[in-house]
Amino acid sequence: MQLPLQITFHGIDRSLAIETAIREKAAKLEQFHHRIMSCAVVVEVQNRHKHKGKEFVVRVDLKVPGGEIIVNHDRHEDVYVALRDAFAAVRRQLEDGLRRRRGDVKAHEPEFTGRVARIFPEDGCGFIETPDGRELYFARENVVAPPFEQLAVGTEVHFLEEAVAEGLHAKRVSARKRQPS
Repeated sequence: MQLPLQITFHGIDRSLAIETAIREKAAKLEQFHHRIMSCAVVVEVQNRHKHKGKEFVVRVDLKVPGGEIIVNHDRHEDVYVALRDAFAAVRRQLEDGLRRRRGDVKAHEPEFTGRVARIFPEDGCGFIETPDGRELYFARENVVAPPFEQLAVGTEVHFLEEAVAEGLHAKRVSARKRQPS
């Protein structure tokens, strides 16, 4: 790590064994992100439940270029389980961030809105007019909800655009839900 690891204990005596476990887990994080700027770990004991005894809270605050990862894992009776779970959550967030930067995360197609401009129930198709004045064809099979038969001219809809040989078509057409007033 570029900056030293900061370890803080609250309500618990400093323990060399716990510090060693934290240092090992923090060092392993560098395998998932080589530019960690700082890592602060707080281990705290809470005596909230008389019947359960001590419960440990572990907070990990990791700073990386462009962001910060904060994880709280609490209410474990075993401090090492709390440490394991907290660092596992940090590792997952680091891995997710790396996947997003590499583009491995699937991007959702943009959803558009419009109004049913024309509908031909006998042919099982219709056209949607977009706010910019374009018209897109849609077929009965492209309607998600409500059923095709319940659509009417003027119905506001959400849809995805799909390029086909004949041009752009609307797919996954669904009527917009009305907002409560």
